[in-house]
Amino acid sequence: MGNPIDRTEEDRRRAMEAVRELIRWIGDDPEREGLKDTPRRVIEAFLEYFRGYEECPETYLTRTFEQVGGYDEIVLLRDIPFHSHCEHHLAPIMGKAHVAYLPKDKVVGISKLARVVHAFAKRLQVQERLTAEIADCIQKVLEPAGVAVVIEATHACMTCRGVETPDVIMTTSRMMGVFREDDKARHEVLKLIGFN
Repeated sequence: MGNPIDRTEEDRRRAMEAVRELIRWIGDDPEREGLKDTPRRVIEAFLEYFRGYEECPETYLTRTFEQVGGYDEIVLLRDIPFHSHCEHHLAPIMGKAHVAYLPKDKVVGISKLARVVHAFAKRLQVQERLTAEIADCIQKVLEPAGVAVVIEATHACMTCRGVETPDVIMTTSRMMGVFREDDKARHEVLKLIGFN
């Protein structure tokens, strides 16, 4: 993933026609004043919502810093807000991610952790996979002693349709390395995140 997508004018026309057809299918007139420009707006919004397909999250982690004064404790970025879309209904997923790692000999700029979260979130997702992809990417590129990713999110596919249960938060986690193997390290990172 992460290659530029070649979209032609014909692709754009077909995408807008697909939106028009969906508007017709739900029972409205895509030619009425309020909806006439909706197909263009929707496909432009989709380019924003799903821009993660053109991003390679690993590249955000390649520039690291080794001169950190011997720092060897947990690095945690809490409450990273994100928006994604459920791959089952294209409904919004909104939440926050907490990303931590225990560096061995290099650290990365903290904004890069947020960029990794957003790159994976801006794809069709399920929360479990999103959690795993973020953690696996950090582990692969930075090779730290451990990685911990916890995501808390609400899912419109559950709050606005189906069971229609608002204010429910789903929490997922992925612990790797020392945070999986050592109960004390796991407890420490969860406490820093605010789970205790």
